[in-house]
Amino acid sequence: MIHERAMHLYEHIIQEIRMQIEHRVLQPGSRLPSVRKLSRQKGISISTVLQAYMHLEDMGLIEARPQSGYYVRQQLRYLPPEPSMQRFAPRPAHVENVVTLVEDLINTYQYSDFVPLGAAMPAPNLLPIRKISKLYASLARQHTHTIARYEHPAGNMELRRQIVLRAMDWGGVFTPDDVITTGAATEALTLCLRAVAREGDTIAVESPCYFGILRVIEGLGMRALEIPTDPKTGISLDSLHTVMRRHQITAIALVSNFSNPLGCCIPDNYKAELVALASEYEIPIIEDDVYGDLYFGMQRPKPIKAFDTEGWVMLCDSFSKTVSPGLRVGYTIPGRFYDNVYRLKIASTLASPTLPQLVMAQFLQTGGYDHHMRTLRRAFASQIQSMTSAIGEYFPEGTKVTRPHGGFVLWVECPRNLDTLALHTAAMQEKISIAPGRTFSQTDNYNHCLRLNCGYPWTPSIQQAVRTLGRLASHLLNTH
Repeated sequence: MIHERAMHLYEHIIQEIRMQIEHRVLQPGSRLPSVRKLSRQKGISISTVLQAYMHLEDMGLIEARPQSGYYVRQQLRYLPPEPSMQRFAPRPAHVENVVTLVEDLINTYQYSDFVPLGAAMPAPNLLPIRKISKLYASLARQHTHTIARYEHPAGNMELRRQIVLRAMDWGGVFTPDDVITTGAATEALTLCLRAVAREGDTIAVESPCYFGILRVIEGLGMRALEIPTDPKTGISLDSLHTVMRRHQITAIALVSNFSNPLGCCIPDNYKAELVALASEYEIPIIEDDVYGDLYFGMQRPKPIKAFDTEGWVMLCDSFSKTVSPGLRVGYTIPGRFYDNVYRLKIASTLASPTLPQLVMAQFLQTGGYDHHMRTLRRAFASQIQSMTSAIGEYFPEGTKVTRPHGGFVLWVECPRNLDTLALHTAAMQEKISIAPGRTFSQTDNYNHCLRLNCGYPWTPSIQQAVRTLGRLASHLLNTH
């Protein structure tokens, strides 16, 4: 386990070198200080420097040359600037047409001839599908009697144990009786929203907001209140505090770590302040943490739930983004609202399927998950970097891109007069899927933005697709 001080210095070195590369202080091909030299300069251990260099190498920013040292990678291109927070006055709105806008993303994901930059999904070849298939076959033979019965409404006991054990990594102290398993995160979000709000109630969300949350709010007949959100630090606490004082909201729903679509990660002190606000105003926080395990640093960021002592935070999570979307295994730890969620689970589905839960429990128990995640995080970090560089090379001047430190999506802010819904239509003709900005909002604030999926390994076809998107965007700008 890395010492807390070393962990801080390790992350500081990464950020320092990354900024020097992004601002062209360190040019492609530049030699970095040797491990021993940087160790002496910073007054830190050689192992801490090595960890930082190895991580920067995994991100695709630097490369090791045998018997020569570490260098900035030659293929690095100009990196576009980062977007800033859109400022606006939050107004509640009925959520409409989200399902219609998402249909193309879902449909194109099924087509093998489309370049899948729209739906936020990892490539199948990066997932442990072969291991999962073997576990499925083996456990189906072993548990014939178990899968012939209804599972407990709260979920498979062994899976709940494994979830509780994993929560200890970020300081979560729970028992299996605190957990309810679900059909992935969507059911968890739906149950939690139904448990605390009714039709017509107002839910505070990030802006831009993950369309899955908007879709659930729309389906339940509730209203969304979009809160300005910073691409680095997440939802604006000042704006949120203002609307909470006015008693405009019934609940808060957000993605805490490596948010979809911005990729932002709420700092720990902000998370603690969020929990304090929730407790003060007695407003529940519905936290979606499906990307929390996809961190690029050495330590998993804590969920908001880690700071919750009074049960106002309802944690939702799933393994769809990390292990298998088809398993449909998720869970919630709903705190003081457990009984409400439990009753709704019984009323809606009674129980989740047994076999997928057994498979996931076994995968977590044997250590296969941890080994898989190390590989997956390295892949996503590299793919994010490649996509960012390509956008900088091919997209129109003035384009801005987020710099997430986890997950596998990028938020792209194009020049204001570019309509990304028109870009989406043109891209579909080229068999390229993207997610236009208006998919993530009920306002017109993001009509010039889009989200790109970086869940697939960087290949010539994906590079060509980004080049084509840049060409189409430039053409739309010139004909505007």
